[in-house]
Amino acid sequence: MTNLLLNVENLGIQFGGLKAVQQVNMHLNQGELVGLIGPNGAGKTTTFNMLTGVYAPTEGVITFQGKKLNGLDPYKVTQSGISRTFQNIRLFKELSVLDNVKVANHSLAKHGIMASIFRLPNFFTGEQTMTEESEAFLKIFGLDKYKYELAKNLPYGMQRRLEIARALAAKPRILLLDEPAAGMNPQETHDLMELIAFIRKEFDLTILLIEHDMSLVMGICERIYVLDHGQLIADGTPIEIRNNPKVIEAYLGEEVAENVTSE
Repeated sequence: MTNLLLNVENLGIQFGGLKAVQQVNMHLNQGELVGLIGPNGAGKTTTFNMLTGVYAPTEGVITFQGKKLNGLDPYKVTQSGISRTFQNIRLFKELSVLDNVKVANHSLAKHGIMASIFRLPNFFTGEQTMTEESEAFLKIFGLDKYKYELAKNLPYGMQRRLEIARALAAKPRILLLDEPAAGMNPQETHDLMELIAFIRKEFDLTILLIEHDMSLVMGICERIYVLDHGQLIADGTPIEIRNNPKVIEAYLGEEVAENVTSE
């Protein structure tokens, strides 16, 4: 029996007269690794923005663990158990690597603002716990030796790792990754595939992934949704998607589909 975690029914958003996304139906079961692909401008990141409270849908319902998410602010969506990375890396570049992860931990802090202002005992206990947990995340991602470096000084691939580490520090049940392999070389992409598989198992995560690198998508995703012009045109297993005529015409093309199939 499947354990339904996230359900999206007839999701859509309109900006003025433009229907950017319309009538999208998706679901995520506990522990799945699912891809969301499509051409540039298809509505993938817009969909992520609706799932995480950045945009309020103008139609449809988003349900997470049986509770409606529509209308929640992004920080409340994060607190409920959904975390994300961004297509363009959004780190606090003038903060240290360690402080970038601690920022996410603060969203779960048990001590309140008064404890922080008056430096009550539970403030120091909470800060110590957050530091230790943040350092543990950095070690998992191979970033512990850079913890006092400014985030802006990290190489690009490590900045991507740091962003994922920060997202995980919020202790989500669902992790949304928006083009995590963008700008990476083939070796970095291979390492990223292994990292995603590892954190999924290590943290018992459900993952929804936007990505243009088809070798990565087909290599790790169990199911794939395909958007085109804001509408869902296909969903299925990697084999079904790469052989789907609509997907080949709208996005993959014959040559890409053949190359992915042969890998």
